[in-house]
Amino acid sequence: MGRVLIKRLLNAVPTLFGVSLVAFLMIRLIPGDPVLLMLGERGGSPELVTEMRHNLGLDLPLYSQYFQFMGRALRGDLGESIISKRPVWNEFADRFPATVELSAAALLWSVLLGIPMGVIAAVKRRRWPDHLLMSASLIGYSMPIFWWGLILIMFFSVRLGLTPVSGRISALYDVEPWTGFYLIDVWRRGLGFAGFWETLRHMFLPALVLGTIPVAAIARMTRSSLLEVLREDYVRTAKAKGLSFYRIVFVHALKNALLPVVTVIGLMLGTLLTGAVLTETLFSWPGVGRWLVASVQARDYPVLQGGVLLLSVMIVLVNIAVDIYYIYLNPRLRGAL
Repeated sequence: MGRVLIKRLLNAVPTLFGVSLVAFLMIRLIPGDPVLLMLGERGGSPELVTEMRHNLGLDLPLYSQYFQFMGRALRGDLGESIISKRPVWNEFADRFPATVELSAAALLWSVLLGIPMGVIAAVKRRRWPDHLLMSASLIGYSMPIFWWGLILIMFFSVRLGLTPVSGRISALYDVEPWTGFYLIDVWRRGLGFAGFWETLRHMFLPALVLGTIPVAAIARMTRSSLLEVLREDYVRTAKAKGLSFYRIVFVHALKNALLPVVTVIGLMLGTLLTGAVLTETLFSWPGVGRWLVASVQARDYPVLQGGVLLLSVMIVLVNIAVDIYYIYLNPRLRGAL
């Protein structure tokens, strides 16, 4: 197992290098100068612009800027934000819990709904429940997040007035960040169930929108995997012994069918961490995605470089953890590695 972990970590090094290079170059292809944006419409004297560019290191050749960035990153220093003057790591740490909390809520409901949908579709194969559920999953997988989010806002927030439109909690509640996860911090602050419920109300729509694509992917993978398992010899043997169909499905087949689903769930978690950009922007959710969008608008190079690199590291670690867990669940793979 240790050899597999080391191999996965070594394979991740070129990936992270490539991501850092692409992020570094792509942000510099966007028109606009961060110094001119900082100075505003009136700008400043050419001497002031030159001095600020020198202080920020923007007058160096691109390769020198990149090697300086990577050298500091390898030492754990991602630089400071051009706008806030705070270390990039501190800004990331302040916002990352909000993204994790939203992604975890989206993944939770997508798993609780997606797996039963896939099981029902497989059991009722080629019948109306199968056609209905798989059609719904296809629609959900194809749904543009920004359009789906606006539809839900119009229905739940504007027409019914059931959920807030933006933010993590009402301004009436004073939540002191401790863990960064508001579902935990409201209890420490003494806000009780009222604060917890208010947090859930704010989280409902963003989590629903963000989890739409994962629930479709999990449902389709569960159906496909379960149908494949139901064709195995041991399933036919169980049928010959007189076991009921539902006992065969839920006691014997489903356990093995969930092995590839675990991989999809892990990959979906990585996708949610990065795919939260549109959702966070749409619902003004103060997470990493919205932070990166604001950094693009401000041409905040250190934030974008460091933020994208940190997100890439998180996704790589999640994928490695999923690989290790999959090997643990599937004993047949242990001897092959």
